[in-house]
Amino acid sequence: MTSRFFRPDIHRRALQVSLVVGCVLAAINHGDALLAGQMTSSQWFKVLLTFCVPYAVSCYSALMADAN
Repeated sequence: MTSRFFRPDIHRRALQVSLVVGCVLAAINHGDALLAGQMTSSQWFKVLLTFCVPYAVSCYSALMADAN
């Protein structure tokens, strides 16, 4: 499983998924603060996590699908 984790195609696809899903989720969850220019450092950290979650889920699902 370790060698599959380093496949570039899995990370490229996960990055694409995280950019699309992360943008949508960030807009839903933080859109009002973004538009008002009232983002705090705590909120920016949450936006970062918003992009990390779909990346991790996409990587995990690709690895599990590849394992079967």
